[in-house]
Amino acid sequence: MEKKFELLDKISASEIDKKVEIPETLPVIATRTNMIVFPSSVLPLYIGREKSLSALEESINKYNQLILFVSQKDFAKDNVDKNDLFTYGTVGKIIQLVKMPDGNYKVLVEGLERAEITDFLETEDLFLVKTKVNKSKYKRTKILEALIRKVKKLSLNYVGKSKKYPDEIMIPLDETSSPDKFSDFVSSMFPFKFEDKQYLLEELLVKKRLEKLLDLLTNEVELLDLEEKIDERVKSRIEENQREYYLREKMKAIQDELEDDDEDILNFKKIIDEKDLPEEVKDKAEKEIARLEKSSSFSPEAAVIRNYVDWLLGLPWNEYTKDEKSLKKVRKVLNDNHYGLEDVKDRIIEFLAARSFSKNLRAPILCLVGPPGVGKTSLGKSISEAMNRNFGRVSLGGMRDEAEIRGHRRTYVGALPGRIIQTLKKMESRNPVIVLDEVDKMGVSFQGDPAAALLEVLDPEQNKDFTDNFLEIPFDLSDILFVTTANVLNTIHPALRDRMEIIEISGYTGIEKLHIAKEHIIPKTYVEYSVDKNQLKITDSALRKLIREYTRESGVRNLDRMINKAFRGAIAKIAEGEAESIKIGVKELKEFLGSPRYKEDDYKRKEEVGMANGLAWTSVGGELMYIEVLPIPGKGKTIFTGQLGEVMKESAQIAMSLSRSICSGIIDAETFEKSDFHIHAPEGAVPKDGPSAGVTLTTAIISSVLKVPVRPDIAMTGEITLTGRVLPIGGLKEKLMAAFRLKMKEVIIPAQNEADLEKVPDEIKNNLKINFAEKIDDVLKIALVKNDKLG
Repeated sequence: MEKKFELLDKISASEIDKKVEIPETLPVIATRTNMIVFPSSVLPLYIGREKSLSALEESINKYNQLILFVSQKDFAKDNVDKNDLFTYGTVGKIIQLVKMPDGNYKVLVEGLERAEITDFLETEDLFLVKTKVNKSKYKRTKILEALIRKVKKLSLNYVGKSKKYPDEIMIPLDETSSPDKFSDFVSSMFPFKFEDKQYLLEELLVKKRLEKLLDLLTNEVELLDLEEKIDERVKSRIEENQREYYLREKMKAIQDELEDDDEDILNFKKIIDEKDLPEEVKDKAEKEIARLEKSSSFSPEAAVIRNYVDWLLGLPWNEYTKDEKSLKKVRKVLNDNHYGLEDVKDRIIEFLAARSFSKNLRAPILCLVGPPGVGKTSLGKSISEAMNRNFGRVSLGGMRDEAEIRGHRRTYVGALPGRIIQTLKKMESRNPVIVLDEVDKMGVSFQGDPAAALLEVLDPEQNKDFTDNFLEIPFDLSDILFVTTANVLNTIHPALRDRMEIIEISGYTGIEKLHIAKEHIIPKTYVEYSVDKNQLKITDSALRKLIREYTRESGVRNLDRMINKAFRGAIAKIAEGEAESIKIGVKELKEFLGSPRYKEDDYKRKEEVGMANGLAWTSVGGELMYIEVLPIPGKGKTIFTGQLGEVMKESAQIAMSLSRSICSGIIDAETFEKSDFHIHAPEGAVPKDGPSAGVTLTTAIISSVLKVPVRPDIAMTGEITLTGRVLPIGGLKEKLMAAFRLKMKEVIIPAQNEADLEKVPDEIKNNLKINFAEKIDDVLKIALVKNDKLG
């Protein structure tokens, strides 16, 4: 909502008072033009920023129209803080105020005194400062009088030569008897550089101020003399009416006078001579430089050419880093930085081993898929460190513009190459490791599909001739080791997925997390907090409890946070002098981390009728999913709650039909016709879908009908058919890890998934009894507590 400045709208020029008592505290307006307010000068300013308008209103309301004008260091910056302002400024008085049609204000300001900011009292809407008024210092000596005369003479000379000022402008100089006011008037009158004007404002010694003005005016008069000579030389060469030719000749004369070529052009030529560039790139650069030399340095085309040549010559066309040849060293670095993840490590070792036989071997394009916090992104950095290559990262999450990959045509204003080429320039080598993070989270918009643009980048057959729209010259990307990361595969474009080597990274087991905590997280935390190991320790039993009861995740991100939190609590006690050293055990965890978020008995329950434990796969790992079935008097309807998806509802209908078939010879057939079956999956806010809950739904329905409880220490997964066959499912490793993590004793999985157990850690297989089921009868015999009714 636009802020209204009612006091500014109401006040008129006639209402502005002219008292000149300068208080210690004043509001501040940050100026961002070369026009610095000097004492004894009157000049107009345009005020439009909200903080400046607030300061202006505060000045009129509370400070008798007095305000401090201070220049900001960076003119381009809109939102400034106290570090962006100079400490010296001028106390000014508002003598006229006019509101412009665009809502801004034109203010006529009279400079009063120099002032130095001694303290900031910044509020939310404006700057308030404490100030100290600084008086100029001088003694009337002959040297001072001589300086004044010389400056006055040069000022008259400048005004006469420049032809930009009226003769009346010199009248105040003749009427001013004060050396202080004289120097300030000259400082404000002429177009000196901003840095010089700021110096003149901050200098309190009038003698030094006049000496500086003498130097500046001497330089300005010499430049005007030089311009006159150039004009005379140019005019002697051309006819009177040839304006365009005149301007070109004037530019040539200026360049002749400078007796020097453009510094950028010289640098470009030097790079071409020294750098090993492909012939195509060299020819293109030389043609563009020739165009640049013929162009005016102030033309928009020159800026476009200069930017293009800078990018073209800045890329690593033939610069490489040397790969580490010792495979033992590579494996050691990978093992030191990451625990587990053997599939990825083996693939890197295989590539380097094969590269030692064939120099033309293309780098693999790896896609690491797994839940958050398992180390996908950091693994890319470890790979670059192990291979002795430079490391770059491009975040693709939320990207929806094709030009982010391919770049913009250089004819567009502000055009740049794509992110791949930009990263290569930063890396300064053409064979880095580049991580394309969150490749599964790209979007599509009217600006194109970035996933389609990546097809060329990630295709080993095409990326050796990748052409960025900005460069318009092919660049070989085949030496780059691309590592992409994703949480799920189904959202990745099928054609893009086909071009990558998929390596699935599952979550960590409790033992793996313990190793990671001891070998990676804790050593890193010691370094981060600069704590002596003898001063602060954490026991293995505390780590196990922390893993088991304070975090429940596939990765180790929350574990890292919890360890850091425990360390910070312990360090605080040491810093406060409560203890010289602390050992964090099981008892201390509650003090530093609070009560456990998860309890071991969360999933320990009694045998219940109509309730079975299912296993589900999510993008953040496996989860245990309860299925509850309750028959109620009705007309044979099925009620679904818990945000079940369409596929899961169909699976429930299959389970219902199969259950009626199985129970038809055991109970009265009217039981199903006179009952409604309410099927519910707890945690109703979380959507659930997929066919793998088929056996769980069937087990829960039969349990509810036969009044036979289901074992609470067993979990199951598997798709079901109308004939009772149990079909294979996906995400087996994650599901078994969830069952292990949540203290299940047995699991039932489809018999066709037996081969997938090779990827499951031995720790899980040794602690879980895994049952295989081909038919639903196999499931019911194991899952139901009493199954005499089934025979």
